[in-house]
Order: sequence, then structure tokens, then C-alpha cells
Amino acid sequence: MRLISDLHVHSRFARATSNELNIPNLEKWAKVKGLGLIGTGDFTHPEWNQELKRDLKEDGTGILKTENNFPFVLQTEVSLMYSQGNKGRRVHLVLLAPSFEIVDQIIDYFAKKGRLDYDGRPIFGLNAIEVTESLKSISDQIEIIPAHIWTPWFGLLGSKSGFNSFEEAFEDQVKHIYSLETGLSSDPPMNWRLSQLDKYSILSFSDLHSFWPWRIGRESTIFELPELTYKNLINAIRTKQGLAGTIEVDPGYGKYHFDGHRFCKFSCSPQDSKKRNNTCPRCNKQLTIGVLNRVEELADREEGFKPENPKPFHSLLPLHELISLVLETSISTQKVWKEYNHLIMKFGNEFDILLNTPEEQLIKVVSEKITSTIIKNREGKIKVKPGYDGEYGKAMLEEQKTLF
Repeated sequence: MRLISDLHVHSRFARATSNELNIPNLEKWAKVKGLGLIGTGDFTHPEWNQELKRDLKEDGTGILKTENNFPFVLQTEVSLMYSQGNKGRRVHLVLLAPSFEIVDQIIDYFAKKGRLDYDGRPIFGLNAIEVTESLKSISDQIEIIPAHIWTPWFGLLGSKSGFNSFEEAFEDQVKHIYSLETGLSSDPPMNWRLSQLDKYSILSFSDLHSFWPWRIGRESTIFELPELTYKNLINAIRTKQGLAGTIEVDPGYGKYHFDGHRFCKFSCSPQDSKKRNNTCPRCNKQLTIGVLNRVEELADREEGFKPENPKPFHSLLPLHELISLVLETSISTQKVWKEYNHLIMKFGNEFDILLNTPEEQLIKVVSEKITSTIIKNREGKIKVKPGYDGEYGKAMLEEQKTLF
């Protein structure tokens, strides 16, 4: 079976999230998006954990189901803030688990190390080595995925607090790490430039903080599994067999692609940063070094390198983003929702519209301009002004005034 998954999500108990993030809304909008599997998010939070046990049922496969039989996998994210190698580190890890029994043991472990009730993504003063070893002593079926690995502040390879390699971060426990999450500001070609990452499965997920369709599934991973079970899912991640590719946004759409200084509204390419000695020309403070620059720093291959038989990927902006571009209005206005709903009612879900629906069918439902924009998006022809220092990138159409 082929399915599109989003396995890095949050509940309403995580900071800066929608207060309507619950299982019914996650299920509803996952279906609208075209997802076939989604993470639960935040299983360490006491209140959310109780809701998961109430709303999701186990059936022995390691995949939980709603009363409508929609599949979820137990998932959370933890934030590790510690010192290693004479440097302060901030590393986020996504965790997957096969059962509530295992989740309860994970909770018991972390509860001895800090509070779990104040945030859906709890913070611990533990290093990645200790956490990995401890979780693997609970169960080898717990999957540990370094989250958005290039993000400056919280990515494993990030410019502000990261490491230069997975081996440096995990030491002897690196043997238990099989994959990486690209994050919004990088894509597979950027990661291909590092030979040290060849062994890892490239995964993409949304890290959503709301369920709206321009957030949920905005980055996703495609699996081809003989049957949807936790065992088959983890095997695909660990061996790459059954991993069918990813769906990415243009990396410029992410909040940390370029270097920059948000408070001065200044951004620039890595080449310009180098000329400026990484200094903001408006306030003379250090720029936040973005993902593109950090990849360039660690890469041992030229830009454009392509490995043999790489997993395919699609570079797509969310459908709401495309419609709002054409209508020149905010992404959440009624005008945008009207066009979006027309398309969903006709074609079923967003991913089918973005990936598969023929142009001649689209134009029967929406304007020629929206249709052509969907096709350009499918072909990777929509430019994005790169995001920087916490600011999202901005998509633009060719006929619009250049933003560069």
C-alpha cells in the first residue's frame, strides 16, 4: 500500500499551537490534505496522553485507529538543552513508539528527569547520547529521528548550537540512528551534498502547530508498505526499503534558509554574508546563519551532486499559498477558502490536486490563472524569496514585482 505520512505534529498542549488541535481535527484535515498516516504528537504530556488513550484504539499492529478507522502512530518531540564539547547544545528529537505500554515506560523515564506537564514538547538537560541509550534500553522499537537537523537554534547540525556530524552528537549510540528530518529550510539535494548523510533515510514532516491545510502535511514522507503496521513502517525507515520519497516545500519557504537579522529586516545569501563578515549592516550585530550557509560549510560535494538511485521528491507549495498568490490576498481569507473548497469538493484531497489532477480537469473548476499556477507549482517553477532568522519565505509569480 502507498501512503503519504506526516509523523511530526503537535497537540494544543505544546507552546504556540492552536487551542483546537485535537484528534478529531487532526483526522479531519489529514483526510482533506490526502494523508494516510499521521503522528499523535506530544505523547509525553499527561493530559494529551489521556486523550490519546480515550480517542485512539490499539489493534496489535502498532498503529492506532480512531473510531472512523483513521491511522495514527504514537509520536512526540523532546528538546534537549545541554553542554557538550565546551559548547551549549540544543537538539530536538522526534520519537516514535509502538504501543501505549512502551509510551508509559518512556514517560516514566523522562518524568524522573524533569517536568512533562508544562509543554507538549518538554525540555530536558540531557544529552543525545544518554537519551538514546536509555530509550533503546526500554525498547529497540522506539525510533529516534533527529528533527529539522539544519535549524540554527535547535537542529543537530544547526549553526548556533549544533554539531558537525551525527557521530559527534551521538558517539557510540549513533548506531541507533537511521534517519534525519530535512526541515522546511532544506531539501534532499542539499542533504545529498554531505557524504556523511548517505547512510540515513531522508524524511520530511510538517512540525505543525495548527491543523490548517497550509500547515498539516506541508512536508511529508511517502511509504510503500506491504501492510500498514508499526514494524513495516520502522523497517522502511531503517532500511530505506519501502521508503518511496518525500514531499517538500521549496527550501526558501522555510524560516531559516538565508542568513539574516529579523529585527533589521535584512537578509542575504551565504556569499554576501561572507563579504560582510557575517555582520548585519544595519546594527552591526552578528547575523543568524541560515541553513543554506551551514550546508555549504559542511558539504564535501559540489552543489548539484546527485547520488545513484536517489529517492524521488516533490517540491510543492501548499494549495492555499497558490490561491492566495493569484488572488493577491491573505492565505486564510474567505476568497481563498471558496476556491480551495471548490477544488476539494471536486477532486477529493489536496495532494491529488497538487500532484495528479490533469490541467484540463482543473480549469473546469477554477480560473485559468489558478490552474496554471497549480501546474507551475507541480513543475517547480514558482520562485520563493528565501526566509531568514524566523521569517517564512514568500512565494511569488513571475509577473509579480521581484522580491529579490
